[in-house]
Amino acid sequence: MQLRVVDVLQAAPDVRTVVLAALDGSRLPSFTPGSHLVLTCGQRRNAYSLTGPTIEPATYSISVLHQRTGRGGSAWVHAQLHPGAVVTASVPRSAFAPVLTARHHLLVAGGIGITAMLSHVRAALQWNRSFTLLYSYRPGHGAHVQELRRLCGQRLQEVHGRAATRRHLQEALAGQPLGTHVYTCGPSALIDTVQQCALAAGWPAERVHAERFAVDELPPGRPFTARLTSSGRAIDVPSGTSLLEALEAGGVAVPNRCRQGVCGECRLTVRSGRIEHRDLYLSAEERAANDSIMACVSRSADESVEIDL
Repeated sequence: MQLRVVDVLQAAPDVRTVVLAALDGSRLPSFTPGSHLVLTCGQRRNAYSLTGPTIEPATYSISVLHQRTGRGGSAWVHAQLHPGAVVTASVPRSAFAPVLTARHHLLVAGGIGITAMLSHVRAALQWNRSFTLLYSYRPGHGAHVQELRRLCGQRLQEVHGRAATRRHLQEALAGQPLGTHVYTCGPSALIDTVQQCALAAGWPAERVHAERFAVDELPPGRPFTARLTSSGRAIDVPSGTSLLEALEAGGVAVPNRCRQGVCGECRLTVRSGRIEHRDLYLSAEERAANDSIMACVSRSADESVEIDL
């Protein structure tokens, strides 16, 4: 899609909210709560959570933290996206949707991870679903906090600092009704803490959901060869080059969106060979099955891997 920036707001220090509309002013495609939009940011493609209404919205909104030590996507958004600018975006996609059969939804956000929770909150209010939101942020740096106070009322719990966050998490996870699902978005340390506390409290793994921002900077990895079952071709994947990049260089098209191991679009079927999983998409069970690889970040643990392409 081609979208035009119609407004830019300051959601918090270093957090810019960008409001996007269709070029012709028409309604935009509806999306599932927890969805993201992949923007073409110069030479990169980055995924950003949609924070506004989900059903045939007039505009899409994203809030982007200026990460000065990151990979450049956020800097591009802050420098280039001003009212009137046109940007290329994907259709919304979600791997972090609410479980509709849940008895209660416990939402846990850390820092800019609140952006993935806003559409969850709006949908819960719209459909009268039971929810609470635990929002951990640095004082003075809580993006959308005033809006959330208005939307959530007493269902919002604000906490500051790691120790307080862990204490409140332990209390919240210990006191939920059966059938509750917990959803977390934020720094890896927060997501790990939620998963550890949930495990200690006896939560089934299928009721614990998380969305991470992106994989951390990865080591280059060892070279390997990808063997394609349909053609018999052998594609060499050098150290420091992703399987996706090697396939594209060899003229093999692979659907992809985020290129960060998050969205799941570049998932390929593996016929043989052990996989070094580096993505944030596959579950532990899916990784153990060793029959899929996320081409954008994961690699072969063997000298070669056979791919169903």
